[in-house]
Amino acid sequence: MALSWNEIKDRAIRFSREWEGESSEKAEARTFWDQFFDVFGVSRRKIASFEKPVKKLDDSTGYIDLLWKGTILVEHKSKGKSLDKAYKQALDYFPGLAGYELPKYVLVSDFARFRLYDLETDSRLEFELKDLYRNIKEFGFIAGYQKHVFREQDPVNIRAAELMGKLHDRLKSVGYDGHPLEVYLVRLLFCLFAEDTTIFERDQFRDYIENKTHGDGSDLAQHLSHLFYVLNTPPEKRLTNLDEDLNAFPYVNGKLFDETLPPASFDRAMRDNLLECTGLDWGKISPAIFGSLFQSVMNPAERRNLGAHYTSEKNIMKVIKPLFLDGLWKEFETVKNNRNQLIRLHEKIASLRFLDPACGCGNFLVISYRELRLLELGILRTLQMGQQLSDIQERLKLDVDRFYGIEIEEFPSQIAQVALWLMDHQMNMQFSEEFGQYFIRLPLRKSPNIVCANALRLDWQSLIDPIPWDKKEARFDYIFGNPPFVGKSLMNAAQKADMERVFTGVHGAGVLDFVTAWYLKAAKYLTTPHDPALAPAQTRCAFVSTNSIAQGEQVGVLWNELFNRYHIKIHFAHRTFKWSNEARGKAAVHVVIVGFADFDTREKRIFEYHDINGEPHESVVSNINPYLVEGKDFVVLSRNRPLANVPELIYGNKPVDGGCLFFTPDEKAKLLEKEPLATRFFKRILGSEEYINNIERWCLWLVDVNPAELRTFPEILKRIEGVRKARLSSSKQATVKLAQTPTRFAEIRQPASDFLIIPRVSSERRNYIPIGLLPKSFIVNDLVSIVPNGNHFLLGILSSIMHMTWVKYVCGRLKSDYRYSNSIVYNNFPWPENPTDKQKQAVEQSARRVLEVRERYLHPASDGNPESSSNFQIFKSSNHSSLADLYDPLTMPPDLVKAHQELDRAVDLCYRPQPFPNETRRIEFLFESYDRYTAGLFATKKGRKDREG
Repeated sequence: MALSWNEIKDRAIRFSREWEGESSEKAEARTFWDQFFDVFGVSRRKIASFEKPVKKLDDSTGYIDLLWKGTILVEHKSKGKSLDKAYKQALDYFPGLAGYELPKYVLVSDFARFRLYDLETDSRLEFELKDLYRNIKEFGFIAGYQKHVFREQDPVNIRAAELMGKLHDRLKSVGYDGHPLEVYLVRLLFCLFAEDTTIFERDQFRDYIENKTHGDGSDLAQHLSHLFYVLNTPPEKRLTNLDEDLNAFPYVNGKLFDETLPPASFDRAMRDNLLECTGLDWGKISPAIFGSLFQSVMNPAERRNLGAHYTSEKNIMKVIKPLFLDGLWKEFETVKNNRNQLIRLHEKIASLRFLDPACGCGNFLVISYRELRLLELGILRTLQMGQQLSDIQERLKLDVDRFYGIEIEEFPSQIAQVALWLMDHQMNMQFSEEFGQYFIRLPLRKSPNIVCANALRLDWQSLIDPIPWDKKEARFDYIFGNPPFVGKSLMNAAQKADMERVFTGVHGAGVLDFVTAWYLKAAKYLTTPHDPALAPAQTRCAFVSTNSIAQGEQVGVLWNELFNRYHIKIHFAHRTFKWSNEARGKAAVHVVIVGFADFDTREKRIFEYHDINGEPHESVVSNINPYLVEGKDFVVLSRNRPLANVPELIYGNKPVDGGCLFFTPDEKAKLLEKEPLATRFFKRILGSEEYINNIERWCLWLVDVNPAELRTFPEILKRIEGVRKARLSSSKQATVKLAQTPTRFAEIRQPASDFLIIPRVSSERRNYIPIGLLPKSFIVNDLVSIVPNGNHFLLGILSSIMHMTWVKYVCGRLKSDYRYSNSIVYNNFPWPENPTDKQKQAVEQSARRVLEVRERYLHPASDGNPESSSNFQIFKSSNHSSLADLYDPLTMPPDLVKAHQELDRAVDLCYRPQPFPNETRRIEFLFESYDRYTAGLFATKKGRKDREG
């Protein structure tokens, strides 16, 4: 058992007094260092050796004064000798050491002075013998107390993944695979952590392998099997004649070593590999990335990509701080001067239950447990008030059994459990250091409640055993996590089946992403009938999700259900930010975090990101709507007609022609060589791709063409026959019927006047969707939408940042691109209610100015007047700009930016007397305006009983 810091301090003072002024002969060094290690409660003979011979670079043999393999090298000199030379001499020994023997520290001394070099941090500390007691914590690694500075991409993490990966691959190559291999590696990883974090004696696992097994590895598996058995056996039940070194290992319990595994097999290289693993300092690897490390082990392609499965602590804190941590710390600050209330707070946090229903390797649970233990530390520190804590074990109340997780894959669920145990041990070490008492929970008597199951099919309440004597109902207090980011088009068959099961009876659920199932499942849990005889438990939830759940058509389906059926209230929200796991080669995802419950709260918080890569700005608001801005609880649902008195938006013409009516410029030219009189049948056709990128494409437009005339063009007849055959081959009866009219597009909606053209899909990178005003001579296909009878006022409003703000919030997405629709975006857009003629003219003038600037770049030879060309930003030679060029935020010309800014101001003034300062104020105003347009349509259903917490 490790000594407390108070005991170590007393021993250090006695040691210094005994050796101060003593002989300076180096011959006494052995006694000096034996006693030095004894200060920290460690027997030097068990961990370090004197006079280890090594080959130096010049092929001579040197002798290391003292070496603790993988930890510290000591070079001792007579009193008054140069410590700089001693350090150089120590470094000269390094080439002769094996990789796992290389030390992390070098200590040089001359009896009177100590100089400690930390090779990992490239730092050094020097002090005199009499001051040893002041510096004992710098040698905490000897006693088992270590400073832990965790970095997600720390080289030790990468190296650990590589070494364990090699072992994994080799075991798998000899036929040791599947579940046994996973459990075997988890056990080995636990042992590696254990000997570097005081669960085992320092280097106990390495020494056992090194001293008890053959160099060729032939008996290593047998010894490891014995070790695993011993770790699962209480001392009183072990064989009385058990090997002394084996019997020295502690009883772990916790079911980690409970299962009997098939025997493995090792060779020399595998044994060397495992020994090299023991040379790493596993105490420097945070349990929070324990699981991520192992998932990278299981996938060779990701071993150098450790962050691939890791959710950074910074992002986890964005979930747990507003969900529960901030509130608990606030309560601590309120009651810390009242001892009785502080004790009740301690009891309260120990009684809380936490569930991550998509826990993976347990990152959210591990970080949450650590943060709550730190709060417990603050509570005990305050209760102690400078007094000696009598029995730390009796005062600690938090344990891992209040943490629950559901994970669909077996291996991560095992990792999550072990990671929580390791974090518990790490926190126990921190408590030991704080209060001067060594405390370790061995054997493990309580376990995290991690189950391998499908969270969307499992009854979450079934994880909690009934506790009839509880004063409140035994339910989860907090449910949180990071459910899978799987878009609706990427779900596999099993995931689609789960969605159908969860969303049974919900109209339109086919548009929803996979993560939404956790929202509805949580809502059902929140509103499950409570036992009326018990005080109700107020459960709060928070999930990380792709930002699609707060945009477009998904909002109407999901939140309409959550609001009206389950009476959900949003308590806090992080608006869109970049969820980056810092893994090389991993694309970041744009996400939101939504905290919610089935009761209301007075103080709601929105975290807004002006830079999605930066830090958020927090605002306290009265209510948060499902678009994650301040506003009433409503959703924008599909509408058949516009809210305002404006022309309808319709799709372009739908060809269904098998490509037979379409021509590239070369194809058109070749046909006209044969049939030059056919030129009058050709029309320029535009879809979103052709319009934005100015791709030249033509179509045969044969509306109202005389059949007799058509028969004189055999090449065109071949194309018409191609259309007929393509339609006849369709599996859809309606398409087959269209084969009767092969000269016509399947659906014709060609306007008879000038019209607005809006690409149905546009990049989210653009600050504006490049909407245009075109003459009727252009044919459009159904990849664009059009507004017949378009004019410059309509163009100005739709080309403004006001309309783009609406698009960002309510538009559906195709991947991350905007998918503009009439039923959700256009028909629900709150147009200016009563703009004056002067305001309209200002918008029209600004819209014309935007077109003029565009024209200057699209047609450099023109006079800049869009009316002088066919308007119009379409025909260009290959060296001219396209709308894609003009609206790329990196290449958008300054004069076009200025023209849009002038248009934005003119449109703003149609809504209110002063411009809007930012996007948030715009969307809040638009939602208020939408609410006025639709007054009464989304009122809360009668009978709802809001509870406030």
